[in-house]
Amino acid sequence: MASPDLVPIRRALISVSDKTGLVDLGKALAARKVEILSTGGSAKTLLEAGVPVVEVGSHTGFPEMMDGRVKTLHPKIHGGILARRDEPGHVQAMEQHDIPGIDLVVVNLYPFEATVAKGADFETCIENIDIGGPSLIRGSAKNHDFVAIVTEPGDYAELLSQLEANDGRTGLEFRRRLAAKAYARTAAYDAAIGQWFAGQVGQEYPQRFAIAGELRQTLRYGENPHQSAAFYVTGEKRPGIATATQLQGKELSYNNLNDTDAAFELVAEFEKPAIAIIKHANPCGVAEGESIHEAYLRALACDPVSAFGGIIATNRTLDAVTAEEIAKLFAEVVIAPDADEQARKLLASKKNLRVLLTGAMPDPAAKGLYHKSVSGGFLLQGRDSGRVALDGLKVVTERAPGEAELRDLLFAFRVAKHVKSNAIVYAKGGATVGIGAGQMSRVDSSRIAAWKSRDAAQAAGQAEPGTKGSVVASDAFFPFADGLIAAAEAGVTAVIQPGGSMRDQEVIDAANERGLAMVFTGMRHFRH
Repeated sequence: MASPDLVPIRRALISVSDKTGLVDLGKALAARKVEILSTGGSAKTLLEAGVPVVEVGSHTGFPEMMDGRVKTLHPKIHGGILARRDEPGHVQAMEQHDIPGIDLVVVNLYPFEATVAKGADFETCIENIDIGGPSLIRGSAKNHDFVAIVTEPGDYAELLSQLEANDGRTGLEFRRRLAAKAYARTAAYDAAIGQWFAGQVGQEYPQRFAIAGELRQTLRYGENPHQSAAFYVTGEKRPGIATATQLQGKELSYNNLNDTDAAFELVAEFEKPAIAIIKHANPCGVAEGESIHEAYLRALACDPVSAFGGIIATNRTLDAVTAEEIAKLFAEVVIAPDADEQARKLLASKKNLRVLLTGAMPDPAAKGLYHKSVSGGFLLQGRDSGRVALDGLKVVTERAPGEAELRDLLFAFRVAKHVKSNAIVYAKGGATVGIGAGQMSRVDSSRIAAWKSRDAAQAAGQAEPGTKGSVVASDAFFPFADGLIAAAEAGVTAVIQPGGSMRDQEVIDAANERGLAMVFTGMRHFRH
């Protein structure tokens, strides 16, 4: 049978947890002589506002019971929703059992996600799992030929516009869009429940794992102009790009979002004031300082050429003196937990610069799950929250590193965690002085980092590259001594690496021959 286009709204069922816009909607429907069935708090709110309502218990002849767990689960409700008005058998059943048709269902669900986010106990979370709501939504969406299903207050205005334009009727195309949104909502709701419940019973990787997100922004394009893209946010409340407020600047692109996330996660690793400058998801300069102004100047000095057009992240409130320096550089994005009034005014002159404020810093040690798409599926893994402390280092060379070397080794290894493998990071005095990223050979990463350090020194008019007297970090073990030898030739005095290679002794011997101190972490930080 052909689906009808315009369907009149004569009877509506309203049962909402979120009461936003409820009274205005109820009044508009009542003005159109729509009979409103409602439940519990929704009915109470409408009646108090003077909107005539038929309580569901009166409609079904069956009272709400079991603390509201059972109220809409009744044939007179679901029959009124699911019946096809063009199917004689359905119409006969409606007449035989006195089941009036329901043409509009307005339902939003118990706030399960918000309840979990508040840290509620197990029993409270269970009580906030909606049963009747998803059943109403799914039934209405299935029978969208005759029923309009509205799951969000944000759709009330379009619903009322439809009724105004079509003399109290809704169009088929509108109902289908609502149905698609409705199924996505129940899928996301069940995904949240499934993930939470799996965690409650200790299943980190259950048999079925659903990921749900809410559209934040349709992007102009993806990594390249011929690719489409969109930004979705999940329920995780981790401070960062998903929670940030954009003060100014152009719309964020796919690459902006990816790079900004990388920058903010990196700068969160440090307790002291720190700056990270990122290009193509890799750091080109990272530094700590007594102030973020000092940290910025030191981070920029590592590779000022690559910093052009980069992303700048700080772990402190952005101040005026730092903002003034940043304004001298062409940057795509600045992200910080906050910015003072003067800093905001200074950056406002750079109209295309995106400025994001998050309100807080993410916890680098917090657990979480990350996924990555592959053909036919996705990979799921825990966030790399591993951190190496001083007492976790194993000295493997004849010479042990000094106090200043140890500080720099730990700093460099934290940076290396956020550099694409194969990763080599040279550092000195709490600042990177050379970074080699994403090479197929670790020795190439060592050489590239040293080469870039020499270029930066020449541009700054320095006699020696920053790698002279620095330390070096490798994200994974040196499989051969050649990578370490290249670092030694660049002037390093100490090395930090995971260890675990079949040729560890060869590498240790090479370090001893050159008077280098070396420590093993026992933890690697591959990043692909």
